[in-house]
Amino acid sequence: MGEQIHLGKWTEERLTDLITEASLIHAPGDRIAFLSKDFLNTKYRDSTLTGERNVPEVFVINLEFFDCFTFIEYVDAMRMSNSFSGFREHLRNVRYHSGHISYKNRNHFFTDWKAFNADFIVDMTNYIGADRTKDVSKRLNEKDDGTLFLPGVACRLREVTYIPSLYVNNSVIENMNTGDYAGIYSKKEGLDVSHVGIIIKEQDAVTFRHASSLRKHRKVIDEDFRDYLRAKPGIIILRARE
Repeated sequence: MGEQIHLGKWTEERLTDLITEASLIHAPGDRIAFLSKDFLNTKYRDSTLTGERNVPEVFVINLEFFDCFTFIEYVDAMRMSNSFSGFREHLRNVRYHSGHISYKNRNHFFTDWKAFNADFIVDMTNYIGADRTKDVSKRLNEKDDGTLFLPGVACRLREVTYIPSLYVNNSVIENMNTGDYAGIYSKKEGLDVSHVGIIIKEQDAVTFRHASSLRKHRKVIDEDFRDYLRAKPGIIILRARE
């Protein structure tokens, strides 16, 4: 197992200062909002991690470029840390089942956090959506034709609970917290979500903070959550534990 660290504009000292300051914030959601704000405008890039079925997995820290999932991985690892070394250790446990670094053990799907990171993440979808939620059985990683999205990774038979966008009204949004992780439900066979980001609530504004792949953005941005969700199938909400 190798290791690659690309800090971009950051240094270990600056990151430790940021993480230490965030650690003084009591509520995990507020800590997530504080940390994620410092990564606004970080450039988007696909495939910043190294590892495939026939390529050895490398432990990567890349703060120069994010995709939507690595963005929330880094933020979640930082919110549990009080130093750079602590961040590295927590990232192993956020990204990999039982902290064991391998391609097969990587949490490739958003609902893997619910399944494997239950010590520090809780699925709030049922609570937030109440009787508006919908359950779907999925074989994650398996396409309609039986081929795999990720060769070398086993299929995961999983019940996926989401809130259809039609039912995401003011009362549902009121049950969300700043710092909640939101996954945009995917109707595709084999996928649980198509995108992920962070809910930010400030006074009456509700924002979706995410690493956008759209050509007009290609960076971490804040967008109005209601506007963003309007044309999407639904959401899954995970929340950081104390």
